[in-house]
Amino acid sequence: MANNVTEGYTGDVTQNPVETFGGWFTSIHGYSSLIVCLFGIPTNIINITVLSRKDMRNPTNALLCWLAVSDLLTMMPYVPFVIHFYCAFDPSDSSPEKLTFSWVMYMLFLINFVATTHTISNWLGVSLAVFRYVQLRSTEKGTVAKRRLYSTIQKVIAVVYIGSTLLLIPNYMTNKIVEQKDEDNNTLYIMEDIKLGTNATRPIVLVNVLTYSIVTKLIPCILMTVFSGSLLISLNVRGRERRRRLSVTSTNFRRETRQAKTTRMLLVVIILFLLTEFPHGMLILISATVPDFYYRVYLPLGDLMDIIALINNAINFLLYCVMSTQFRTKFLQMYFNKKTSFKDMERTQLTTSLNRTTMTFA
Repeated sequence: MANNVTEGYTGDVTQNPVETFGGWFTSIHGYSSLIVCLFGIPTNIINITVLSRKDMRNPTNALLCWLAVSDLLTMMPYVPFVIHFYCAFDPSDSSPEKLTFSWVMYMLFLINFVATTHTISNWLGVSLAVFRYVQLRSTEKGTVAKRRLYSTIQKVIAVVYIGSTLLLIPNYMTNKIVEQKDEDNNTLYIMEDIKLGTNATRPIVLVNVLTYSIVTKLIPCILMTVFSGSLLISLNVRGRERRRRLSVTSTNFRRETRQAKTTRMLLVVIILFLLTEFPHGMLILISATVPDFYYRVYLPLGDLMDIIALINNAINFLLYCVMSTQFRTKFLQMYFNKKTSFKDMERTQLTTSLNRTTMTFA
């Protein structure tokens, strides 16, 4: 989350196109981000309630469920923030009524909290990619192996949540609140300018920013790219092998088709992570090394990066409904009392898939 309420920038004040666009986008950011949050909060609650059902429990759904928890935790505290700083007051307003100590303290809390939830989401994305790759290559089958894997995934989730929080403790101390007087000698509070990309940047701030961009953004993106590429190769190889087998049983075909669909859905989730987090990580890294980039590019694009991240937090429900028959069936059963079973829908899709396979070899 970019911090736009800081001490004044004293460099070149001529606006570039990025700053012009940033100023325009800030004017619409409040209500647009509020709409995204009001959609994303209930849909992530739905994700959690569906994926945590006893008959839905498996390693993949456990990761997706705790990813939904992280997304929910990102959006819920953002709502009061955006209402106060963007809707109740004009975004450019610097009045004492807007910049009270309590509200700027809330902003500071939100900056740190959202950084933590984004870090958790990124490393859960890595866990998804790694787990799916290992699962596709694993030869272990049976109930005991599934229970062991589920137990391992639960430990990984706990490590990601706790480790992300501990990792960002130094980053929590980077931002500070400072007191300021306006023209009428009224007291207001703002975030201290960290002077990123200048000779006045404190060493501890530079180290924390570089650590944040590399460890919480770029490294997860690189790992997700590597394992996603491996998943795509595995999908292509398995697809060719499946088409060659004319004597495949319906049970094996059903299982392989379900695995392929789940893998494709997870790949879409991971790709959305990459499209959101890699540019953000690069912008932070460049801001720490290129003079004036932080003020002329990063801060003006702060609201745009925020809403892109919020959309990524909110969109998974739609992906699951479109790409997962099991999720869609369970959702309809729970919330609309639809009685069609997952096995019935899967059997219909299996018949269609077998017909297509037969036609391929005709």
